[in-house]
Amino acid sequence: MTNSTQYTQKDVEIWLIDRVATYGNRPKEDISTTRPLAELGLDSVYALALCGEIEDSFQLEVDPTIAWDHPTIEALAEELVQRLNHD
Repeated sequence: MTNSTQYTQKDVEIWLIDRVATYGNRPKEDISTTRPLAELGLDSVYALALCGEIEDSFQLEVDPTIAWDHPTIEALAEELVQRLNHD
């Protein structure tokens, strides 16, 4: 992937907070970046949907298990930023 955009941890966390809030039907203000995604309402169906949205939004191929391998918004954002900025 050739991409001139440099992503920050905060940018990706904000994007993930928005998606997780939507999936969990929660206000964004209630979403903690350090709380496990499963506790925020992200089940296996939503995790797969999130993978698809990550791929579409960031043009980045991810494994379907990425949300379980990086179980918090903070950890997931860190992984995505690392991959986005080094690909």
